[in-house]
Amino acid sequence: MSGKWKRQVSFTVNGASQSLEADVRDTLLDTLRDRVGLTGPKKGCDEGVCGACSILLDGRAVCSCSMLAVEAHGSNVVTIEGLGKDGEDRLQLSFIAHDAMQCGFCTPGQIIAARSFLDSPGADLTAEGIKNALSGNICRCGCYANIIEAVLAAARSGGGEP
Repeated sequence: MSGKWKRQVSFTVNGASQSLEADVRDTLLDTLRDRVGLTGPKKGCDEGVCGACSILLDGRAVCSCSMLAVEAHGSNVVTIEGLGKDGEDRLQLSFIAHDAMQCGFCTPGQIIAARSFLDSPGADLTAEGIKNALSGNICRCGCYANIIEAVLAAARSGGGEP
């Protein structure tokens, strides 16, 4: 492969600096999974419509399958692996307590989207507000009622990391 397709990319992932040579056509999802070794973001639709690949990019939830790795240069990336320490993230614990998952495939993306929502100033902390905020994340098992309850409970308890 010609060098014209390669670029040096540097970003922070879950608090650790990463610098690598990436093909300009590589998605951020593939780079995170194949080059950085993270398995939390999932490849679902590969079109940016299911939310399984959601990550936080500079604090905002984005679908990493529809973003090129070179576009993340200089950014702060947080995946599900970067949320909470030692299982103490209130949102993740709320998902467990409210049985807000079944197969677990969509769960990392749901939690990332919920984290972005809860961290948004003026977030509409109602069931309807949560439905709107998480509407880009598909749960094929149909755990929506439990997901909404988990996010509401996390919001009531302070919502964020301890």
